[in-house]
Amino acid sequence: MADLTHSRCPRSNTYDARWLIENQMGPHPLWLLEWLAPALGLEALPAGARVLDLGCGRALTSVFLAREYDLRVTAADLWIEADDNARRIERAGVADRVLPVHAEAHDLPFGEGTFDAIVSIDAYQYFGTDDLYLPTLTRLLKPGGRIGVVVPSLREEPEGTEPPERLKPHWEPAFWCFHSPGWWRRHWTRSGAVEVEAADWQPDGWRDWLRWSEVCAEESPSEFMAGLARDSVRLLEADTDHLLGFTRVVGRRL
Repeated sequence: MADLTHSRCPRSNTYDARWLIENQMGPHPLWLLEWLAPALGLEALPAGARVLDLGCGRALTSVFLAREYDLRVTAADLWIEADDNARRIERAGVADRVLPVHAEAHDLPFGEGTFDAIVSIDAYQYFGTDDLYLPTLTRLLKPGGRIGVVVPSLREEPEGTEPPERLKPHWEPAFWCFHSPGWWRRHWTRSGAVEVEAADWQPDGWRDWLRWSEVCAEESPSEFMAGLARDSVRLLEADTDHLLGFTRVVGRRL
């Protein structure tokens, strides 16, 4: 097993690498969440504050939020059944603080003002580019509550209708949801739903993405997930200009 210790992620370093690899669904979720946490102010939330983890996948981030910040987490995902996540949450010892829910992002079964914060790691790009989405979602926040997301991104928006030249052999139509920090800042600002407090690029995010993908390509017990990781390795190795990476966006409900 490769060493996955990360100098900027001391909390993530305490989690079992095999558990993370067996349950991952993309870029390292805990590294991304640990980068988001200070901008979102997770440490300032009181114990027991309610947080929606939207698009939580196999609930790795939900377990992290409960363990590290003593939060009550609603772990919502469309692709992973709630019973599946419930077993993983129980084994992680946080069943008293994490509630798994099977839900689609446009049909969330929660009332207005339910949550103190909303988190989404490597998921928001699939539904949040809709101009009408953010105002609907932020109604679930208490007044002044924050939403924070981390999404795969391009450092700069491509001009025209063609992807960056070096990425063309590996480009898929779904990658057009990878937008720049500037695009996300404008998108959220003009929604009128939040005051944007951060919309920034992760320095060397491509390096973390590649490092994690290389490990998952070799170590994942799922051939399907290993294949996706190999695809990511090829994409990132072709990206010699390092246009790919991650953006974090944080907004406060107005």
